[in-house]
Amino acid sequence: MPEELHRYVVDTGRQVVDVDGERLACATARPAGDEVAGPVAVLLHGAGTGRTERLLPLARELAGRGVRVVAFDFSGHGDSTGELAELSLERRFRQACGVIGRLVPADAPLTLLGWSMSGQTVADLVTHYGDRVTALALCAPAVYARAAWPVRFGAGFTGIIRTPDTWRDSTALDAYRAFTGRALLALPARDDVIPPAVTEQVTAALTTRSRLTHHTVQDAPHQLGLWFSQHPSAVRAFADALLPG
Repeated sequence: MPEELHRYVVDTGRQVVDVDGERLACATARPAGDEVAGPVAVLLHGAGTGRTERLLPLARELAGRGVRVVAFDFSGHGDSTGELAELSLERRFRQACGVIGRLVPADAPLTLLGWSMSGQTVADLVTHYGDRVTALALCAPAVYARAAWPVRFGAGFTGIIRTPDTWRDSTALDAYRAFTGRALLALPARDDVIPPAVTEQVTAALTTRSRLTHHTVQDAPHQLGLWFSQHPSAVRAFADALLPG
């Protein structure tokens, strides 16, 4: 890509949005002058040690290609307030909606990108926003049982998700079967976290109606956000797959 296309403005750690009783640290990236007024990409990190900081190289890459980007730390992560044990899938959904409502123009189409646990959050947002979501990208996605959705992570969530095959009734699979936009499924070459059966069912669901593209991240483990932060070539290859042409 010509160097002159890599002009962007990035603002990180300077915006705080009050949502769901928490103060959520947000980052935005946009093309210089914001010449392109297309969809806004919303980046949703995974669980555990996941945080927006790892996704900033991708945010800059997408902004350099003319895409506006919004990312944030869920509560209990990164620079946001809150305790991880008090977070839940339901609260992650509410927080994502709150950030989108505050930082994304109301008429802007959405491209949703989710890592690991945010495979469920992206699906929840697809159900909520409907046709406003024109594209999505899932990086080593997870999906979860309906019963797990409202349960706080420190109050029984782990017991539910460790019960074999409870994920098979996930609302995420229904959302992906109904999705009709562009979908990118990015999978690490080696994943010791997501069971193959989950990936197979997510793939089958996205194949139902969406225009699905597969992308393998060579040599990478499950933590694709961390991998992207350390491997610029992987970021560029992912952006090529997300933005063909």
